[in-house]
Amino acid sequence: MEYGLIGQKLDYSFSKEIHALLGDYQYEMLEFPPEELEDFLRRRDFKAVNVTIPYKQAVIPHLDRVDDLVKRIGSVNVIVNRDGVLCGYNTDYPAMISLIKRAGVRMLGKKVLIAGSGALSNTASAAASFFGASEIHRVSRTGKRGSLTYGQAAAQHEDADIWINTTPCGMNPSLGFAPFDIEVYPYLTGVIDAVYNPLRSFIVVEAQERGIRAFGGLYMLVAQAKYSAELFTDQKIPETVIEDVYQKMLSAKRNLVLIGMPGSGKTTLGKRAAARLGMDFVDVDDEIIKKIKMPISDYFAGNGEKAFRDVESECIREAASLQNTVIATGGGAVLRKRNMELLKGNGTVYFINRPIDFLVTSDDRPLSSNREALEKRFSERYGFYMEEGERMLAANQDIGSNTDSIIRDFMEKEFHMEPKPARKAAEIRTEGDPV
Repeated sequence: MEYGLIGQKLDYSFSKEIHALLGDYQYEMLEFPPEELEDFLRRRDFKAVNVTIPYKQAVIPHLDRVDDLVKRIGSVNVIVNRDGVLCGYNTDYPAMISLIKRAGVRMLGKKVLIAGSGALSNTASAAASFFGASEIHRVSRTGKRGSLTYGQAAAQHEDADIWINTTPCGMNPSLGFAPFDIEVYPYLTGVIDAVYNPLRSFIVVEAQERGIRAFGGLYMLVAQAKYSAELFTDQKIPETVIEDVYQKMLSAKRNLVLIGMPGSGKTTLGKRAAARLGMDFVDVDDEIIKKIKMPISDYFAGNGEKAFRDVESECIREAASLQNTVIATGGGAVLRKRNMELLKGNGTVYFINRPIDFLVTSDDRPLSSNREALEKRFSERYGFYMEEGERMLAANQDIGSNTDSIIRDFMEKEFHMEPKPARKAAEIRTEGDPV
């Protein structure tokens, strides 16, 4: 290989796509177990590589030179082969600085907790120090390497201002997990997560739902790739490229998620939007039917609502891991908060708000098979739709104009990376009044 990424598990990495946007060179992904690391470096059969978990510290004894930043932080994420001399660099540090600036999280005089005790935690600690944090504590499951345990952190530092996650906890495919319980820390003003897949980790979504400024790791990944590409090619790349590539990656990866009452047009609208946007389409109800191998109404009648909701949540978890997809959910998907938190990881959630007078009952919808049941469901769920929807379409009867409005809004609005304000879903309208 000439250029690439070495690590142990790279299935969910975006690095190859990012480097394709940064430079005209072939970038490969190379996985191998720890026992093969020394032989790979000894052969020196590459021009330059990025290094990721678990080799950022393990490579150092095998290098001929390391720069001052590596000596200070103790980790390497770039190795350049200069005529047979292996030189180690750290571009994670300037990238972490860039991420914190982009996130708008202020650390001056603040108490910062860092989840993790590995190589990236050293980088995060150095970055927090750069921004003037008054206290910095590393936290891990074992409490090794001078770190606190999560229990100790909760007991001694509930007044923490900032959390930085440097662990892979919550990374795809392990969606829905967080390294710490955000409810324990009532004074948090910021959360930084190095996890970039999903675009918003579970802890980032939770923080934003509480009005806390939080940002995922995609911006950092792009930034470190930019700084790495400069070392690869010995050519300076403008700083503005980081934002450009970041936005391109967001556009290529994010989902459009539709919620709303049964009969509100989610599936029809979703299929049309997907076709026009060049995205995949998934209907969660269809995925449920594939899994249970019978009509939903039959399964519901034979197994009850809880069993159905469990299957629905399983299908939503699978759909939430997808990218560049329009996802139409069932009417009751909002009843479980975890469903929405997972879907927001990669998606912007749109509430299709069609007036109840224009919703149609159907025998294949167990909880809205007649008018009385439909009206009851509408009353029970409307508040959930307004709370969970990040955008709300006041839908009319013209599917064409509804689709136009969703597409226009989806293309114009940046993927939601700001704290959720104390509001209900922001409204977008079609041409003409809803009818």
